[in-house]
Amino acid sequence: QRTIESSGGGSAQAGGSLTLSCAPNPYMYKNTYCMGWFRQAPGKEREGVASIYTGNDEAYYRGSVQGRFTISQDRRNNKVILQMNNLKEDDTATYYCGSALTDCPNISGPRLWGQGTAVTVSA
Repeated sequence: QRTIESSGGGSAQAGGSLTLSCAPNPYMYKNTYCMGWFRQAPGKEREGVASIYTGNDEAYYRGSVQGRFTISQDRRNNKVILQMNNLKEDDTATYYCGSALTDCPNISGPRLWGQGTAVTVSA
């Protein structure tokens, strides 16, 4: 059993919306203080997209997604959600959920990764 299950993604047109879901196992969810989403486009390095402190919901975003993406928690179901609105072609990438980030404000340093989920945005 994976320690982090990721789901969602798919294809959308520019301006559309998609939702990603990340489900760490319950033990991990209770013992991690920061979760985040990352993405990697073909030929590019993996980059942080958004992160959230699980204790107080304080969230951080990379500049290019600020105002379009929202990271949140579904505590009842132990999930971290990334709502992506007003998608752009540049958002096309494989998205990864990460747990136990060592640097939450700078969206970096996850200790564990979920499997990637592809997002494709077309014009």
